Amino acid sequence: MQVLGIDVGGSGIKGAPVDVEKGELLTERYRIPTPQPAKPKPIAKTVAEIAKYFNWDGPIGVGFPAAVQQGVVRTAANIHGKWIGTNAAKLFRKTTNCPVKVINDADAAGLAEMTFGAGQGKMGVVLLVTIGTGLGTSVFTNGILLPNTELGHIEIGGEDAETNASDAARKNDDLSWKEWAKRFDIYLNTLEKLLWPDLIILGGGVSNKHEKFVPYLNTNSEILIAESFNEAGIIGAALAGRP
Repeated sequence: MQVLGIDVGGSGIKGAPVDVEKGELLTERYRIPTPQPAKPKPIAKTVAEIAKYFNWDGPIGVGFPAAVQQGVVRTAANIHGKWIGTNAAKLFRKTTNCPVKVINDADAAGLAEMTFGAGQGKMGVVLLVTIGTGLGTSVFTNGILLPNTELGHIEIGGEDAETNASDAARKNDDLSWKEWAKRFDIYLNTLEKLLWPDLIILGGGVSNKHEKFVPYLNTNSEILIAESFNEAGIIGAALAGRP
């Protein structure tokens, strides 16, 4: 079965048709810069442009950077505040004329990893952390997703975690990998105390450079690196978009 997976990010919106039985992109992904400000209508128009690019008329899954409850956006940490309360699924259905399902972007990445990647067949509590401009999380228990955890926004030391421990924070504060790893380690240790995961999977763009910081981490949980890398969001969105 083929589903168009679309990953809405802070800097780019990208998509590709996905074989959801194999977890493989069927073409090169197509990317359009995220409109600024990232309000509902411009983003919906961009999602429609991606569907049009592939001449798509089938099911679509969209990974979205917010808590999404029954298609409705509930948070807006890295998108425009006008999204809060917007039925994103309904809006995207209207602009694409296709059946659309919307899922939190980190949850989408988690679905991809648990189905086809590093988490395949893993039981117990699995925590996936995506590291990029922000910090995204997805949590699974025996393969079942607990949606919308959004634990990149927990407060540590009086600060939103991602403002201190994301890759953007590393760049903004001009930290070495070792210096940043100390911050990120505190973040992971905090999550361990909350969730007691058996496995932590590290994904997102920074996971490509895992050798630069993973040796400095001290966790009780086993750590694995995500296998899908930048394609996880698209593949997981497509999985969520299955009829």
